[in-house]
Amino acid sequence: MKKLHFAVKLLSPRTTFPGDMTTEEHAIMQQHVAYNKSFLDEGIILVYGPVMDPAGVYGLGIFEVDDEEQVKTILNGDPASTIARYEYYPMMAVTPEK
Repeated sequence: MKKLHFAVKLLSPRTTFPGDMTTEEHAIMQQHVAYNKSFLDEGIILVYGPVMDPAGVYGLGIFEVDDEEQVKTILNGDPASTIARYEYYPMMAVTPEK
């Protein structure tokens, strides 16, 4: 089965985030990193991390999945979804042959 790719954007709760994270938010973001690392190790997330946009930092990930439902399931389980919101879009990715 051909894999699908999605660009996933994590939108911060405010434009000053992560520079002014509370202790609770910091703990949630550490859980977020650990949660996503497991999908990175499985090859489902190809790359992820913060984008240091001067207009406001946001998170970006590239997912390689079987279907859109898999993206939804991953995002719904992410601890960061309790303090931020996600957008995701299908991507016509060019990847190396496996």
